[in-house]
Amino acid sequence: MSPFLWDWGLVWQALPSLLTGLQYTIIATLGGSAVALALGFLWTLLRLASIPIVSPIAVLLVNFLRGTPGLIQLYFIFYVLPAYGLTLSILMTGILALGISFSGYTSEVLRAAIEAIAPGQWEACLTMGLPVRHVWTRVVLPQAMRTALPMLGSYMIYMFKDSAILSTIGLSELLAKGMEFGFLYFRFTEPLTTVAALYFAISYLASRAVRALEAATHA
Repeated sequence: MSPFLWDWGLVWQALPSLLTGLQYTIIATLGGSAVALALGFLWTLLRLASIPIVSPIAVLLVNFLRGTPGLIQLYFIFYVLPAYGLTLSILMTGILALGISFSGYTSEVLRAAIEAIAPGQWEACLTMGLPVRHVWTRVVLPQAMRTALPMLGSYMIYMFKDSAILSTIGLSELLAKGMEFGFLYFRFTEPLTTVAALYFAISYLASRAVRALEAATHA
Protein backbone atom coordinates (compact mmCIF):
# COMPACT_ATOMS: atom_id res chain seq x y z
CA MET A 1 0.00 0.00 0.00
CA SER A 2 1.35 3.41 -0.97
CA PRO A 3 2.15 5.62 2.02
CA PHE A 4 0.42 8.50 0.21
CA LEU A 5 -2.99 6.79 0.20
CA TRP A 6 -5.37 7.28 3.11
CA ASP A 7 -6.84 4.14 4.67
CA TRP A 8 -9.93 4.78 6.80
CA GLY A 9 -9.85 1.15 7.89
CA LEU A 10 -6.59 1.79 9.73
CA VAL A 11 -8.11 4.84 11.42
CA TRP A 12 -11.03 2.86 12.83
CA GLN A 13 -8.68 0.07 13.79
CA ALA A 14 -6.37 2.45 15.66
CA LEU A 15 -9.10 4.56 17.28
CA PRO A 16 -9.83 2.32 20.33
CA SER A 17 -6.16 2.25 21.24
CA LEU A 18 -5.81 6.00 20.70
CA LEU A 19 -8.82 6.71 22.90
CA THR A 20 -7.25 4.63 25.66
CA GLY A 21 -4.11 6.73 25.33
CA LEU A 22 -6.25 9.87 25.35
CA GLN A 23 -7.63 8.86 28.74
CA TYR A 24 -4.12 8.78 30.21
CA THR A 25 -3.37 12.14 28.58
CA ILE A 26 -6.45 13.71 30.16
CA ILE A 27 -5.72 12.16 33.57
CA ALA A 28 -2.13 13.43 33.46
CA THR A 29 -3.35 16.90 32.44
CA LEU A 30 -6.00 17.17 35.14
CA GLY A 31 -3.65 15.84 37.81
CA GLY A 32 -0.81 18.06 36.64
CA SER A 33 -3.11 21.09 36.62
CA ALA A 34 -4.13 20.45 40.22
CA VAL A 35 -0.47 20.13 41.29
CA ALA A 36 0.50 23.24 39.31
CA LEU A 37 -2.28 25.30 40.87
CA ALA A 38 -1.47 24.17 44.43
CA LEU A 39 2.28 24.67 44.09
CA GLY A 40 1.85 27.89 42.13
CA PHE A 41 -0.29 29.34 44.90
CA LEU A 42 2.29 28.24 47.47
CA TRP A 43 5.15 29.89 45.54
CA THR A 44 3.02 33.04 45.21
CA LEU A 45 2.32 33.24 48.94
CA LEU A 46 5.99 32.75 49.76
CA ARG A 47 6.98 35.48 47.33
CA LEU A 48 4.38 37.99 48.52
CA ALA A 49 5.16 37.32 52.19
CA SER A 50 8.59 38.97 51.84
CA ILE A 51 10.21 36.50 54.23
CA PRO A 52 14.01 36.87 54.36
CA ILE A 53 15.82 34.04 52.55
CA VAL A 54 12.56 32.13 51.92
CA SER A 55 10.98 34.63 49.50
CA PRO A 56 14.15 35.05 47.38
CA ILE A 57 14.45 31.27 47.18
CA ALA A 58 10.83 31.07 45.97
CA VAL A 59 11.58 33.69 43.31
CA LEU A 60 14.66 31.77 42.20
CA LEU A 61 12.69 28.51 42.08
CA VAL A 62 9.96 30.03 39.92
CA ASN A 63 12.55 31.46 37.53
CA PHE A 64 14.32 28.11 37.41
CA LEU A 65 11.12 26.22 36.58
CA ARG A 66 10.24 28.73 33.86
CA GLY A 67 13.77 28.83 32.49
CA THR A 68 14.50 25.12 32.09
CA PRO A 69 12.90 22.64 29.66
CA GLY A 70 10.08 20.54 31.03
CA LEU A 71 11.71 17.47 29.49
CA ILE A 72 14.79 17.90 31.69
CA GLN A 73 12.59 18.26 34.76
CA LEU A 74 10.71 15.11 33.76
CA TYR A 75 13.93 13.14 33.30
CA PHE A 76 15.27 14.38 36.64
CA ILE A 77 12.18 13.11 38.48
CA PHE A 78 12.12 9.83 36.54
CA TYR A 79 15.83 8.96 36.55
CA VAL A 80 17.43 10.83 39.46
CA LEU A 81 14.90 10.71 42.32
CA PRO A 82 14.73 6.87 42.39
CA ALA A 83 18.46 6.89 43.20
CA TYR A 84 17.53 8.71 46.41
CA GLY A 85 14.74 6.31 47.32
CA LEU A 86 11.77 8.14 45.77
CA THR A 87 10.19 5.83 43.20
CA LEU A 88 6.81 6.65 41.66
CA SER A 89 4.64 5.01 39.02
CA ILE A 90 5.03 6.29 35.48
CA LEU A 91 1.65 8.04 35.62
CA MET A 92 2.39 9.71 38.97
CA THR A 93 5.82 10.73 37.70
CA GLY A 94 4.18 12.37 34.68
CA ILE A 95 1.58 14.16 36.79
CA LEU A 96 4.21 15.42 39.22
CA ALA A 97 6.57 16.52 36.44
CA LEU A 98 3.86 18.43 34.57
CA GLY A 99 2.59 20.02 37.78
CA ILE A 100 6.01 21.12 38.98
CA SER A 101 7.02 22.41 35.56
CA PHE A 102 3.87 24.49 35.09
CA SER A 103 3.72 25.69 38.71
CA GLY A 104 6.25 28.38 37.82
CA TYR A 105 3.96 29.80 35.14
CA THR A 106 0.93 29.45 37.39
CA SER A 107 2.72 31.34 40.15
CA GLU A 108 3.44 34.26 37.84
CA VAL A 109 -0.19 34.43 36.72
CA LEU A 110 -1.51 34.32 40.29
CA ARG A 111 1.02 36.86 41.52
CA ALA A 112 0.08 39.32 38.79
CA ALA A 113 -3.64 38.82 39.45
CA ILE A 114 -3.27 39.34 43.20
CA GLU A 115 -1.05 42.41 42.82
CA ALA A 116 -3.61 43.89 40.41
CA ILE A 117 -6.13 44.19 43.26
CA ALA A 118 -6.24 47.73 44.63
CA PRO A 119 -4.38 48.02 47.97
CA GLY A 120 -7.33 50.01 49.29
CA GLN A 121 -9.42 46.85 49.37
CA TRP A 122 -6.96 45.21 51.74
CA GLU A 123 -6.93 48.28 53.96
CA ALA A 124 -10.72 48.56 53.97
CA CYS A 125 -11.17 44.91 54.92
CA LEU A 126 -8.62 45.08 57.73
CA THR A 127 -10.09 48.36 59.00
CA MET A 128 -13.50 46.67 59.23
CA GLY A 129 -11.93 43.95 61.36
CA LEU A 130 -12.33 41.19 58.79
CA PRO A 131 -10.00 38.26 59.61
CA VAL A 132 -7.07 37.87 57.23
CA ARG A 133 -8.33 34.41 56.26
CA HIS A 134 -11.65 35.89 55.16
CA VAL A 135 -9.91 38.71 53.31
CA TRP A 136 -8.13 36.06 51.23
CA THR A 137 -11.05 33.70 50.69
CA ARG A 138 -13.89 36.22 50.25
CA VAL A 139 -12.24 39.27 48.72
CA VAL A 140 -8.81 38.65 47.23
CA LEU A 141 -8.95 35.16 45.71
CA PRO A 142 -12.39 35.48 44.01
CA GLN A 143 -11.21 38.62 42.20
CA ALA A 144 -7.77 37.23 41.45
CA MET A 145 -9.13 33.99 40.02
CA ARG A 146 -11.46 35.90 37.68
CA THR A 147 -8.47 37.86 36.41
CA ALA A 148 -6.20 34.82 36.18
CA LEU A 149 -8.74 32.43 34.63
CA PRO A 150 -7.94 33.08 30.93
CA MET A 151 -4.20 32.55 31.39
CA LEU A 152 -4.66 29.57 33.71
CA GLY A 153 -6.96 28.00 31.13
CA SER A 154 -4.41 28.65 28.39
CA TYR A 155 -1.65 27.00 30.40
CA MET A 156 -3.88 24.01 31.11
CA ILE A 157 -4.46 23.57 27.37
CA TYR A 158 -0.75 23.95 26.76
CA MET A 159 -0.09 21.29 29.41
CA PHE A 160 -2.52 18.98 27.62
CA LYS A 161 -0.49 19.28 24.43
CA ASP A 162 2.86 19.21 26.25
CA SER A 163 1.89 15.94 27.96
CA ALA A 164 3.15 14.22 24.80
CA ILE A 165 6.63 14.34 26.37
CA LEU A 166 5.44 11.69 28.84
CA SER A 167 5.74 9.14 26.04
CA THR A 168 9.51 9.41 26.49
CA ILE A 169 9.31 7.70 29.91
CA GLY A 170 6.97 4.95 28.71
CA LEU A 171 3.53 6.31 29.57
CA SER A 172 1.01 4.92 27.09
CA GLU A 173 -0.61 8.29 26.43
CA LEU A 174 -2.06 9.51 23.14
CA LEU A 175 1.12 10.07 21.16
CA ALA A 176 2.71 6.85 22.44
CA LYS A 177 -0.33 4.86 21.29
CA GLY A 178 -0.15 6.50 17.87
CA MET A 179 3.52 5.66 17.47
CA GLU A 180 2.94 2.14 18.74
CA PHE A 181 0.27 1.56 16.10
CA GLY A 182 2.48 3.11 13.41
CA PHE A 183 5.41 0.81 14.18
CA LEU A 184 3.08 -2.19 14.36
CA TYR A 185 1.65 -1.66 10.85
CA PHE A 186 4.48 0.45 9.36
CA ARG A 187 1.88 3.14 8.66
CA PHE A 188 2.24 6.50 10.39
CA THR A 189 0.07 8.79 8.28
CA GLU A 190 -3.29 7.64 9.63
CA PRO A 191 -2.45 7.20 13.33
CA LEU A 192 -0.42 10.41 13.66
CA THR A 193 -3.00 12.44 11.75
CA THR A 194 -5.72 11.05 14.00
CA VAL A 195 -3.60 11.84 17.07
CA ALA A 196 -3.21 15.44 15.86
CA ALA A 197 -6.96 15.66 15.22
CA LEU A 198 -7.73 14.45 18.76
CA TYR A 199 -5.30 16.95 20.27
CA PHE A 200 -6.86 19.73 18.26
CA ALA A 201 -10.45 18.73 19.05
CA ILE A 202 -9.88 18.55 22.81
CA SER A 203 -7.83 21.77 22.84
CA TYR A 204 -10.50 23.61 20.86
CA LEU A 205 -13.34 22.42 23.09
CA ALA A 206 -11.32 23.31 26.20
CA SER A 207 -10.59 26.80 24.89
CA ARG A 208 -14.30 27.35 24.20
CA ALA A 209 -15.12 26.13 27.71
CA VAL A 210 -12.59 28.55 29.23
CA ARG A 211 -14.08 31.44 27.26
CA ALA A 212 -17.60 30.49 28.36
CA LEU A 213 -16.48 30.26 31.98
CA GLU A 214 -14.69 33.59 31.71
CA ALA A 215 -17.85 35.23 30.31
CA ALA A 216 -19.94 33.71 33.09
CA THR A 217 -17.64 35.00 35.82
CA HIS A 218 -17.75 38.53 34.40
CA ALA A 219 -21.50 38.56 33.81
